[in-house]
Amino acid sequence: MRPANVLVAKVLRELREAVRPGVTTADLDQLAEKRIRDEGGIPAFKGYHGYPATICASVNEQVIHGIPSARALVEGDILSIDVGVLMDGFYGDAAVTVPVGRISERAAELLRVTEESLYEGIEQARIGARVSDIGYAVQRHVESHGFSVVREFVGHGIGSAMHEEPQIPNYGEPGRGPRLAEGMVLAIEPMINVGKPAVKILEDGWTAVTRDGSLSAHFEHTVSVTASGPVILTTHNGAAAAAGVSATSSAPGVTSVGAPGNRESRWRKRTR
Repeated sequence: MRPANVLVAKVLRELREAVRPGVTTADLDQLAEKRIRDEGGIPAFKGYHGYPATICASVNEQVIHGIPSARALVEGDILSIDVGVLMDGFYGDAAVTVPVGRISERAAELLRVTEESLYEGIEQARIGARVSDIGYAVQRHVESHGFSVVREFVGHGIGSAMHEEPQIPNYGEPGRGPRLAEGMVLAIEPMINVGKPAVKILEDGWTAVTRDGSLSAHFEHTVSVTASGPVILTTHNGAAAAAGVSATSSAPGVTSVGAPGNRESRWRKRTR
């Protein structure tokens, strides 16, 4: 799985560097598709359940699944970028939220705390732990800073399919759900709001936004459960041990996976 995940990380780094006021999300989508295809990969999202683009580009109150468009980014925006790649029969999927120029202190805190919560969750991805231990760690961290966890969308497993079991909520009590075993690969992806957790789907059938209009951030890594602890696959070498890794030292690319079910699939096309 490393080639797909390494490519996801590389593409996310390039996109992150391209984000600036005046750039459109369609510009970023074109850049991502070209880079993925040039490297021998296939955009995993494009055409998936009818999704029309290579990346998801979600601005400000948009939580996930924002469709790239002619919308130009402006100073003070925050942009969540989600990238998926199919390569050599395996999937990689990652997300990161980046500032557009100078942003407010509260927005900067949201980005910092959301990324920190990702690593809190990753630290729980160890043999013998329960799936809910991940969500408990995420929820505890973000709520201690006054933010809220989106309930409608969750993380998942990934491999030869983009969305596999188990579902990985970003909330809940510890010690519940399946036990984690060596060799499992998980997409851990906190989606965190400044305001209340509720979201709604826009008329395009894809874009999820906060119901109260508050800012939202999304960070994601694809993580392998190993005998030596969690290993982050969505880095530039595809093998970063999670222990001791902080949000500030993380690679720009954050990856994830998927799972089927009712709330499990981030990709279920929904209407209001």
